[in-house]
Amino acid sequence: MAWTWRFEKSDGTETQPAVEPEEFTTQGDAESWIGEVWRELLEGGVDQVRLSEDGKEIYGPMSLHEAKD
Repeated sequence: MAWTWRFEKSDGTETQPAVEPEEFTTQGDAESWIGEVWRELLEGGVDQVRLSEDGKEIYGPMSLHEAKD
């Protein structure tokens, strides 16, 4: 099984991330990675991400912007 991220602008168009992504063998590894690099991705122009397992979308879009109160 391969877990991968799709990187998008706020309008849903795909964009290239500032940090080179990889394929992950578990959902937990994929989520840990995004937790470590989300700020770099945001600074590089990624607004939201989607997580897929073997091409099937699991969830998303998930905003990388901090929630406003």
